[in-house]
Amino acid sequence: MNFTLRPFSIILSFLLLICAFDASATHFRAGEITARRISATNLTYEITLTAYFDVTPAGIEAAKAAVSVDFYFGTDGPRKVDRLVSSIRDIGNNTTVNKYITTYTFRSAGQYQISVKMDNRNANTLNLNNGVQTNTINFYVHSTLEINANFGLNQTPVLLNPPIDIAAVGQRYIHNPNAFDADGDSLSYKMFVPQQSLTGNGVGTDIIYKDPNQVTPPGQTEAGVSPATFSINEVTGDLIWDAPATKGQYNVAFMVEEWRDGFLIGKIVRDMQILVEDARNDRPLVDPLPEICVEAGTLINQQVRATDKNGDKLTLTSTGGVYEASLISPALAKFNVAQQGSQGTVAGQFTWQTSCNHIRLEPYDVLFKVEDGARPDVNPSLFRKLVDMTTLSIRVVGPRPLGLKATAATDPAGTAYRLTWDAYRCQVAGARIVIYRRESCSDIPEDVCITGIPAGSGYEEIGRVAVNETTYLDNDNGNGLRPGVSYSYRLVVEFPRPGANAGEPGNLIGGGESVASDEFCLNLPMLMPVITNVTVDSTSETKGVITVKWTKPAASSGLPAQYRLFRAVGQTGTAFTQIATINTNLTPGAPDTIFVDRNLNTLVNPYNYKLEYWYTQGGQLVKLDDAETASSVRLEQNAAQPNQVGIKWAALVPWDNSNRTHRVYREDKTKPGTFNRIADVTVQGPQTFTFTDDGSDKYAADGTVNITIVKDSTYCYKVETVGSYNNSQIKPAVLYNFSQILCVSSSDTTKPCPPVLTLDPLNCDSLQAHPEAFCDSPTFTNHLSWTYPQSVGGKDCDPNVFAYKIYYARYEGDTPGLIATVTTPPSPLSTTYDHQGLTSFAGCYFVTAVNRFGSESAPSNLVCKDNCPMYVLPNVFTPNGDLKNDVFQPYECPAFVQSLEFKAFNRWGAQVFSTKDVNINWNGKTNSGKDLAAGQYYYEVTIYFESSKKVTTPTTIKGWVQLLR
Repeated sequence: MNFTLRPFSIILSFLLLICAFDASATHFRAGEITARRISATNLTYEITLTAYFDVTPAGIEAAKAAVSVDFYFGTDGPRKVDRLVSSIRDIGNNTTVNKYITTYTFRSAGQYQISVKMDNRNANTLNLNNGVQTNTINFYVHSTLEINANFGLNQTPVLLNPPIDIAAVGQRYIHNPNAFDADGDSLSYKMFVPQQSLTGNGVGTDIIYKDPNQVTPPGQTEAGVSPATFSINEVTGDLIWDAPATKGQYNVAFMVEEWRDGFLIGKIVRDMQILVEDARNDRPLVDPLPEICVEAGTLINQQVRATDKNGDKLTLTSTGGVYEASLISPALAKFNVAQQGSQGTVAGQFTWQTSCNHIRLEPYDVLFKVEDGARPDVNPSLFRKLVDMTTLSIRVVGPRPLGLKATAATDPAGTAYRLTWDAYRCQVAGARIVIYRRESCSDIPEDVCITGIPAGSGYEEIGRVAVNETTYLDNDNGNGLRPGVSYSYRLVVEFPRPGANAGEPGNLIGGGESVASDEFCLNLPMLMPVITNVTVDSTSETKGVITVKWTKPAASSGLPAQYRLFRAVGQTGTAFTQIATINTNLTPGAPDTIFVDRNLNTLVNPYNYKLEYWYTQGGQLVKLDDAETASSVRLEQNAAQPNQVGIKWAALVPWDNSNRTHRVYREDKTKPGTFNRIADVTVQGPQTFTFTDDGSDKYAADGTVNITIVKDSTYCYKVETVGSYNNSQIKPAVLYNFSQILCVSSSDTTKPCPPVLTLDPLNCDSLQAHPEAFCDSPTFTNHLSWTYPQSVGGKDCDPNVFAYKIYYARYEGDTPGLIATVTTPPSPLSTTYDHQGLTSFAGCYFVTAVNRFGSESAPSNLVCKDNCPMYVLPNVFTPNGDLKNDVFQPYECPAFVQSLEFKAFNRWGAQVFSTKDVNINWNGKTNSGKDLAAGQYYYEVTIYFESSKKVTTPTTIKGWVQLLR
């Protein structure tokens, strides 16, 4: 849902006047304002002020005297609203509550601040106004309401737990407002400075305020840790003071923020009083409760238990939107305490039959509060009722779709599958079934708290259908699927956010996803081979060897067949060159799925391989498909502490090398050429893995060879990766591949330094004088040159550079990829490179240096280059049909123009022609085809030129042209 937050269009003020008792009456403890839209056809809201008074004799009189309040709606003037009949209620702990409810229809959508002021606050509030004359400060709170057509019947959260509990010196105090949002919006919490209204026009001003924990030096927490703390949990709303040190009266405020789809759509401020007393009893404790996740339709049956070490009588209660018929549709939750008031221990049973109406993105928070009661052996005047509370967070998610199957289907596009499934249990209006697909079968975590498809699982969305549908044809959007591939499918149901009917009981669906369906995997015979090994057998500048292996596809009638193997330099290299052609009849046991690639520079370069499979059709070889590319394992030096050696390795392969144990080998210097396995490294990330060698041999099976790593000595390593396709059809199931051998030093002084790069500049003035140069050249070349420093930052650079690697990105901000390696130049090593075959000059480069051990430097400076904007227009054209100068267009050919918009105007400023054609090609007519009179016309061209920046700034050209006939 998209919407725009508008600036305040109206400031709506509530000015609550207490006129029936003396203006100096002071007994206001707490309050907040909530609002609820009650009409689907106009912007009518029900607005409620909840006000809390203390139960002193004067406080009771103050509450009774406040029989009405004045609401202000901009310039409409005051509207007197009576207190809700019989709203004065004693709610315990010396507190009564008044409610004032009115309705108001706003004229237009927008953002509105609703505020209220009451005289006055209580005297002797220690943390306001430095504790001086706080009874002269009025009480002011506000709420912010966003009215937007996209929200439908949106309403603010309601705060179901009143702020009436007593805090005890030295004991942990907790308050939670138990905020409930019937629309399922997300809530967050933060502290707010209590305010007063000095102007009377609905604007609040911060009161001089101290954190209540700082009024006197903070003591210890209840557990004896220093210092005491005071904070609010921004997610749960738990306001915790652990623990007050000084008896007295304090006021604090916090804000409840309402969010939808990442947008802040409302705020409520609760200003509340905390009374800290000396207590001769310890507070009770309620057992914490874990988060519950259930599929809609599950019956929740949760026991809640509380204890009191003093053996006090206990009262266990619960609040939450799940009990309120006005906030949630049936069935409502129930909370039953069998032995309310029992001593020492009390237990209650929470039950809730969830349904499809309860599905939403945000959890339901149910508050449980235990309060102790006086014992006969304690003087009632010394006893203070203390509380503890905990929140049960319940996520109600959509049930998983059931019965998913897939069968082959006839389709003009080619290979296709018809998916079917059982009718979905929760037929919620606006919900959609989302279909996901991936190649090969794959498990994902099974947990009701994990909804949707986890990131990184390899599944991609391929389609959506209405929630009442039970079938889908997958033909890859009319392109046809790859034949012979084992596809895996899953379903997820996405639920709508609140719409026009949100906020009404029975229409509480608040977004979210269902649990993913069980997988259905088409375990088809593999018609396309896949690469299984790219392992380095020998490390050398000129005699390096890599062995490549692949699987044999299922037998088919299209024989004989052929494998074609291609190689590119670099793990991400795409400049593939064919290196082998292998004919096959798919004979079992034939050595036709292996190729040994020789005479490579494996010391400096990783390599990327691609396999094509061709089969016979109608007597001709036809390519079936390309296998996914697979690179060799590249081992490099990594940062480490002195007297240690760090290494890292990566392989860009179609199989999974993560969540496996890789093997690290180190050369035994007493036996040159012999490598000893020194560690097994369990890896988790998908591509790059690391290990730090401290000299100890952590793998004893092949003998223990511990060493002391010495600065400036050289140590050689290789790594064997362990991976799998996780596909039972691909053998072997476990794939082993070696990296090249890397020899490095524990000292960073020998690491190559980054080169300093320059690019040949463009002479735009010269090129503009000869624009035909662009027309005659189909491609362009950037000339790179660099220097290699002797030292950087006072440290010598390794002088033995054996290669330079050139990286290129088309746009600034993109990650440059390797495009070339300068490895076999004449002596000395070349420090130039021509990047040829470009369609424009725009792009960014950096260069790295590689030493004799294959260790690569950090990148050089990044250098970007832009094109010369070339667009020249004539000042006359003659559209008279003689085929000479009949159209208005740029001279020569427009260079590097990405897009443009051309507009022509007559002498009176009226637009007569427009086009987005890069060559304009204006024939002297209007866009409707009417001939324009001869004369002078003015034009404006907005041009976007190709650039090294993804988002370019347009160039505007203004001029005139003479139209002659």
